[in-house]
Amino acid sequence: MRALARLVETLEAAVAFCGRLAAWTCLVLVLVVAGSVLARYFFSAGAIWLQELEWHLISPIALFGMSYALLQGEQVRVDVFFERFPEGVRRVIEVATGLLLVVFAVWMATLSIPFVLQSYRLGEGSPNPGGLPHRFLLKSLIPIGFTLLAAQGLCHALRHAFRLPRRA
Repeated sequence: MRALARLVETLEAAVAFCGRLAAWTCLVLVLVVAGSVLARYFFSAGAIWLQELEWHLISPIALFGMSYALLQGEQVRVDVFFERFPEGVRRVIEVATGLLLVVFAVWMATLSIPFVLQSYRLGEGSPNPGGLPHRFLLKSLIPIGFTLLAAQGLCHALRHAFRLPRRA
């Protein structure tokens, strides 16, 4: 049981790190958007790469943020019903949804790998002149994000199945 708790804590530490990374990416996104707006309206200048960067920064926020939301207990849940269920039923629901999330996330990660590999083989970049190169690096976040979600789903299921305590 101690080894299981250690595994959960290690995986959740990785998810927490990626969640903090997503939070800092939000700050960078705000600065990029503000810079883009200032350049466009005050200097009548704009850059395609800057606009693409805005979209590129949203990807790690979403892909890492979904795991972090689950870690923090901020996942979407119908609390009106959930809170009225007995503790045992709530625990079974948490374990079942965690395991279903693992299956879904592994499936999505697996489906995305050929897509990412094709992008790497092509050396895919922006089709726009002046756009960002190396789009394949951004696409590689898809299987990474869903693998992280699968890991957090597993931790969620294990934590509720074995009533593992959460360290602050």
